Amino acid sequence: MASKTVRSMTAFGRAESSYDSGIATWELRSVNHRYLEPHFRLPEAARPLESQLRERLRKQLARGKLELTLSLKANPGQETTLQVDEDLARAVVDAAMRVTPGSESLPLNPLQVLQWPGVIAEPETDAEAQSRAILEAFDAALSQLSDNRAREGAELRRFIEQRLDAISAQVAGVREMLPQILEAQREKLRTRLEELLAELDPERIEQEIVLLAQKADVDEELDRLDAHVTEARRVLAGGGPIGRRLDFLMQEFNREANTLSSKSVVTDTTQAAVELKVLIEQMREQVQNIE
Repeated sequence: MASKTVRSMTAFGRAESSYDSGIATWELRSVNHRYLEPHFRLPEAARPLESQLRERLRKQLARGKLELTLSLKANPGQETTLQVDEDLARAVVDAAMRVTPGSESLPLNPLQVLQWPGVIAEPETDAEAQSRAILEAFDAALSQLSDNRAREGAELRRFIEQRLDAISAQVAGVREMLPQILEAQREKLRTRLEELLAELDPERIEQEIVLLAQKADVDEELDRLDAHVTEARRVLAGGGPIGRRLDFLMQEFNREANTLSSKSVVTDTTQAAVELKVLIEQMREQVQNIE
């Protein structure tokens, strides 16, 4: 069965769409987060579309903190003619003269008059065409963001699978050494006990050796590490929003590595436990970026 897509939460997307009087441009930035947390920065003209935009976003993404910025600019290729409300402009000038005695002799800045609200009429915009362009550009930017998250996710997946291979190799190495380790530990304990406790019953000595050998037996921890590797591979192959599940598995990996370290009786297993912890921490750092 083909594996499904693993996606990162870190990516960028940008797209624009033109309409008669302007250009809608979206910039989307995404970083890792426990939940889906979008922050929209919209011009007033686009506010009525926010609920639609959020719904489209939820259908595409499951986790991540996002900054979604829309800018609306006039189309540079369109001829623009300023429409001045001359009656309002005259009223503004008359009012300025009335409230400032002697202003007839003072120069009046025409740009200040034009800046008065309503003196220059806003060019008419086809609201429906503008909305279509906004949504079209958003879909394109979101698609680009998703593609980038998928590409980054593929890299993260390869990285994690390499570490899983290395963990399997460490587990296999310890498992191969385990019979010799246990036998050597057994003989070492037998010799020390026989030297120190020669007067004790040999059967009691054997019982103590068995108990100590059981404490040094890490076969169960090795089995669980193998099981965690298998489960991590299964989760990766399933794809989709798997970051939380992988994060939980990293905790389980770490628990077994710590137990292996605490039960270590020879340098070889100590070194293997240390290497396992390094590999697990490397995976854990990358898992934080997976959706």
